[in-house]
Amino acid sequence: MTINEALRMIAGSLILISLILALLWSKWWLLLTAFVGANLLQSAFTKWCPMMSFLRMLGLKEG
Repeated sequence: MTINEALRMIAGSLILISLILALLWSKWWLLLTAFVGANLLQSAFTKWCPMMSFLRMLGLKEG
């Protein structure tokens, strides 16, 4: 698995999990969805994402 694939999987999972938690527990979980979306947006402009640095440290390869 490459960094790009892992990043998409993690972002998609976090969004779906936060939506489920917002439905079951509290609407405040939507802040996690907003954070993931904002991070994806800023990474489109800056070409840098904190999760990508973490995934590199774990040894995943560039895509």
